[in-house]
Amino acid sequence: MTTEMIWSAVLSGVLGLVTLVLRNHVDEVKRLQILLNRTREELARDYVTKADLHTDITRVIARFDLLEKKIDRLIERSVK
Repeated sequence: MTTEMIWSAVLSGVLGLVTLVLRNHVDEVKRLQILLNRTREELARDYVTKADLHTDITRVIARFDLLEKKIDRLIERSVK
């Protein structure tokens, strides 16, 4: 064997190892991206935005105001 053949074999082996390591890293990054996307979907499903929360709270408060007015009218009727 000549030096060139040995050098070529060493470079081929190193290139093969580098390719294997890079492939494993790319697969891991893809897996992490999938997990991140799933997490984003779950967060969007489980939690509410500030605007939605504000709208809901406003509706609840409005309903309480109506109930309060009705109770006041009932009390006024019973007092008279």
